[in-house]
Amino acid sequence: MLNRRSFVALGGMGLLAACASPNPEPEASMAMPAPPPPPLPAFYDAVTDEPFPIPAIEPGTLDPRLWRQEVDNPWPNSSYGTIIIDPDAALLYFSEKDGRATRYGVAVGADGFSWTGTARLQFRREWPRWNVPAETIKRKPELERYSVANGGMAPGPENPMGSRALYLFENGVDTLYRIHGGADAPHLGKAVSSGCIRMLDQDVIHLYKVAVHGCDVVVLPSLTGPKTNALY
Repeated sequence: MLNRRSFVALGGMGLLAACASPNPEPEASMAMPAPPPPPLPAFYDAVTDEPFPIPAIEPGTLDPRLWRQEVDNPWPNSSYGTIIIDPDAALLYFSEKDGRATRYGVAVGADGFSWTGTARLQFRREWPRWNVPAETIKRKPELERYSVANGGMAPGPENPMGSRALYLFENGVDTLYRIHGGADAPHLGKAVSSGCIRMLDQDVIHLYKVAVHGCDVVVLPSLTGPKTNALY
């Protein structure tokens, strides 16, 4: 039998039930885990047939946008072998046939934003020495021991030029602008060096093999201006 006290108590329980959510939200600890990063293409595995070891790219460290890939050439009328660098997008295009291009992600530097124009691929080097320019030594005197006069830095894993270098000349004069390896995957898409264009060693080896001696190398003007978080 209901009396006044039990009626009031039951009424309060009804109000509590009415305020409760019928489908309570899961706690944060029950949230779904983030999906794993997409698997990297096999060409980013470790390279073991070079004079120095080239480690595999770690999964999740390289934005898929910056993976080496074949795409429609944004400049379809460019001659086969022409290299076009877009420093703002941090992308390098190697012009193929039939309006296609191989696209690579790159890291850029202050010179990558300030130098523009068309150069000529004068020569290439495997595991090049790093001859530190005088301008760099002014900023970092501790690099004097790697100057041209001192013979530069020997090839190897510590050399920031990496496994390959492409040297660019303009009207027969060295621009001091290089396309070279030695980039770390997390640095692609960023301004991280004193200049030049840095690539993953796996990618610069590929570009080195297909590059055409004497080809045009076009560096587009930057719309964002020079900026760098220089590693060297």
